[in-house]
Amino acid sequence: MTDLVVRRLLVDMEAPISRHWCGGDPFRSAFFNALSMSFPVGEQFFIDSVRNAFKALPADKQAPFDAEVKGFIGQEATHRRLHALYNAHLDALGLPNAWEPRAKDRIRRLEGLDPRHAVAATAANEHFTAIFAQWLLHNPSVLESADSRLSTMWLWHAAEEAEHRCTAFDLYKALGGNEKWRLRWFRIVTVFFLTDILRQTVTNLRADRTLWRRATWASAWRHLFGKQGLIRQTFGPWRDYFKSDFHPSHHDAAASVNWLVTHRASYQPVGG
Repeated sequence: MTDLVVRRLLVDMEAPISRHWCGGDPFRSAFFNALSMSFPVGEQFFIDSVRNAFKALPADKQAPFDAEVKGFIGQEATHRRLHALYNAHLDALGLPNAWEPRAKDRIRRLEGLDPRHAVAATAANEHFTAIFAQWLLHNPSVLESADSRLSTMWLWHAAEEAEHRCTAFDLYKALGGNEKWRLRWFRIVTVFFLTDILRQTVTNLRADRTLWRRATWASAWRHLFGKQGLIRQTFGPWRDYFKSDFHPSHHDAAASVNWLVTHRASYQPVGG
């Protein structure tokens, strides 16, 4: 089991955010803003899924997961709170969050089902966030010239996502979840996640009136498909999830550990 530390990030999220906070780049700003718009409802879903999966375990199997589940919930609750503050600034900028209501509608459809469905969907989403986190931690230049608060917040969030990447996956396995549904939920999550991030990014750019600028499309191509682009560098790790012997721990998380050690002054362990 993983020893998960709940941390309080030492940044002021009350101050307003500029429209193109990410180095003056409309695309990068719109893309990260779109991701943030999904997090409050998404993180709550992950919390509920993991909590319900833990409760569904036989009593004799709960003890090994107890500390890890508490740490997972604490980390995700902290992410949810900070991204809610972040999103309030985006709302003030006139950026409509169309992703959240779609996500809420899908989550409602899982109510009353076997808890393995929700935790399998959570494990799939956590794989996406973990591979995105590793890309970001290995390419921090994506956040260069950004608002230092947001740069720190995104890298801290990435480090913790890599840290708790195994929790939902291990719970699904402990509950006897099979490969068929693990992969089925991964395919479903892939379709919805990629569609939603594209739609919300376009919505943000349209609201910002920068959608049809040549520089916007050039930045999108460079940061998604370029040599260090997100899609180019994460396709292999994404595909690994389909391996019959896959486990999230197979992916190296040294960048997460290094960031947390190097930036120790950026956060305070809760209770520490």
